[in-house]
Amino acid sequence: MIGKLKGTLDEIDEDHCLVDIHGVGYVAYCSARTLAALPASGEAVVLFIETYVREDMLRLYGFQSQLEREWFRLLMNYVPGVGAKVALAILSTLAPADLANAIALRDIAMVSRAPGVGKKVAERIVTELKNKAPAYAGTASGTIGLKQELGEGVAPAPITDAVSALVNLGYSRDTAANAVAAALKTAGEDADAPKLIRFGLRELAR
Repeated sequence: MIGKLKGTLDEIDEDHCLVDIHGVGYVAYCSARTLAALPASGEAVVLFIETYVREDMLRLYGFQSQLEREWFRLLMNYVPGVGAKVALAILSTLAPADLANAIALRDIAMVSRAPGVGKKVAERIVTELKNKAPAYAGTASGTIGLKQELGEGVAPAPITDAVSALVNLGYSRDTAANAVAAALKTAGEDADAPKLIRFGLRELAR
């Protein structure tokens, strides 16, 4: 089982790249995001690999980070109807942290931006992975818990009111949720909506 490739980038194609390791070329299929982050041909490259084996095929999938690879595994293993092509399309459209945020907020429209992902598939992804999003949010993990509460509609009224107020001022729901999450740490868990809005606006003004 191949878990990582470290060698020289030989070429980049539409959906894969070729990595030369001591004269042996390995084809790794990648998301558009990973392909865009690769260095120029002839330079050193490291890819985290997921090896996919079937009776009639052996294929390597390459990722720029272990977190991206973990999301590929989650999508493939836990969401019925999502294969490698769809999983790569999702990771081409959304970075791991953005995907975690979208799932936590139950933002089906965001997930369905990926080519080949309709509303039903997006709903399935959100439903199946909502409990796993915090563990795979990367640097965004600190506010995922709050965002899940907001997405499920179970957060206390002052929090939901504060988020709604910031959204009405023109901020995205994700930005508003981040600001209110940060405001809670300063204002305290028992803060009312006006106080959370004030502190949230201070966070946004930084």
